[in-house]
Amino acid sequence: MKKFTPIILLLVIILSAFATKDRMRTIRNESFSTGEILKYKIHYGPITAAEATIDISNQLYTINGRPNYRATVYGRTSSSFDLFIKIRDTWQSYIDTAAIVPHRFYRSIEEGSYRKKETIDFNHYSNTAAVKSKKKKDPEKTSTHKVSDNVQDIVSGFYYLRTLNYDNMRKGDKFNIKGFFDEENFDMEITYKGRETVSTKSGKIKAIKLVPKMPKNEMFKGENAIIVYLSDDDNKIPVLIEAEMFVGSLKVDLYEFKNLKHKLIAKK
Repeated sequence: MKKFTPIILLLVIILSAFATKDRMRTIRNESFSTGEILKYKIHYGPITAAEATIDISNQLYTINGRPNYRATVYGRTSSSFDLFIKIRDTWQSYIDTAAIVPHRFYRSIEEGSYRKKETIDFNHYSNTAAVKSKKKKDPEKTSTHKVSDNVQDIVSGFYYLRTLNYDNMRKGDKFNIKGFFDEENFDMEITYKGRETVSTKSGKIKAIKLVPKMPKNEMFKGENAIIVYLSDDDNKIPVLIEAEMFVGSLKVDLYEFKNLKHKLIAKK
């Protein structure tokens, strides 16, 4: 029997390797797919300050040997608001189609004279995030960080929210999302606040109300400063985001959508 021991050990090692490689979770997603386009007006008080577009590419991308959605957020200030501060931002996440976690995150920030480019490669088998970042004329910086299981970036986190089942939640229920942003891990607690009908530029839409708990910061006023409304249907798209800031209020308002997976019902 002893002469077969090396073969048995080899088989065990191979099987263990495959088991480790395939240990990523599977999330049921009936809410979004390729080709989806969402467009928003961003109001700062009474002023239309900016516009944002969120789209999912028509094709899938392979990263780490797995198929990914490519979700991109484009944000730009309006021509009149450019006089105060000109913003041209791009945020992009490559999201695993089965696990709904990011394999790569990219952002290009142009805000006034500030410039930053950043790429984060996530490894969900070793729970690490490899960061490359560059600010204007500074040399490129690289770093590697430990992250939590099923960690989310800022963009992929919104898509993960769209896969959750809110039907069994009670008003006041809380849940957490593990995230990574600006080379730091964070634990975002989100409170389910029930259902409401909200008025948007696309019409009146029945919505799911969520309130993320904000850490202390210099921008948003209090830990409940942001309210996110997802359409109360199978799409669960963000239809309205409201934020109370120390220097006014901000509203992100859906005004156009294309190629949704399900029909969105909005009453004019």
